[in-house]
Order: sequence, then C-alpha cells, then structure tokens
Amino acid sequence: MRAAAAVLVVTVALLVAVPARASEKHPTLAELEGEVMCLVCATTLDQSHSPFAERERALIRRLIAAGYTKSQIKDRLVAEYGEEILAAPPQHGFNLIAWVLPIVGVIAAGVVLGWLAWRWSHGRKEPPTPKPPGAPPLDPELERQLDAELARFDG
Repeated sequence: MRAAAAVLVVTVALLVAVPARASEKHPTLAELEGEVMCLVCATTLDQSHSPFAERERALIRRLIAAGYTKSQIKDRLVAEYGEEILAAPPQHGFNLIAWVLPIVGVIAAGVVLGWLAWRWSHGRKEPPTPKPPGAPPLDPELERQLDAELARFDG
C-alpha cells in the first residue's frame, strides 16, 4: 500500500514538473502578463491597456522570439525597471517576509484559537462552597425538606 502511494506521489510530481519546466523554457506572453506589473497603472500587465503596457508587451514578445526563458525575461525587466515591475515580491532577502509572515500569522491564529477552544471546553469548575467554621450541621429532617423545596423550584 505504501509503495503504491509513493508511486502515485512521484507520478503526480513528475506530471506537474514537466509543464513547469516547459513553461520556463518556452514562456508565453499570456503567462508573463499576470506576473508583471504596468508601472503606470499599478495593475498587472494583463489588466492594463496603457501605452507603457503596450511597450512592455512588445519587449516581452521580442524577448520570447529571441529564445529567452521566463527567468531571463523577468531578470531583464527587473534590470530595466526595478523590482516593482514584478507582481509578486522575490522570494529572497527582506522580501521573504511578504511570503513567510502570512503563513506564520495563520499558524499563530490557529494555535491561539485551539488553545482558547480547549480552555473553554475544559472550563473551570467551581469548588464546593465550604461551610463556615463553627456552623452546626443541619438536622437531617431539615436538610431533606430543603432539598424537596429546591427540587420543586427546579422542576
């Protein structure tokens, strides 16, 4: 059973990896438009119709025709326009915080909510009320009558 699961995992990984490698080597304009920003509109290139966006698209088309990979095209755009040209921050250096912080926040919120739920479900039990010191014990008949009266109010 474990061997079948391992084979399935490896097969899925390979099926996902092959298109990713092909996409890296032979990118399309449509792929890159969602990953690159129009600096004039502050939107992704696929949502922009400004003259600047049209120049960016023309540059990307030329680089694709010249055989550039997806990474090379992005590197060229970053060299020309700076890192703000990328729709997602790079996953290194200080920008790594933008990738890690949301994950840490979700995990921390889950831990806090789990702890609060556990604490709520295991609520504190009130300790029995101690009898005042030196109080005489109740007469058994009086205690029975008191219990009967309290039961009548509860019912």
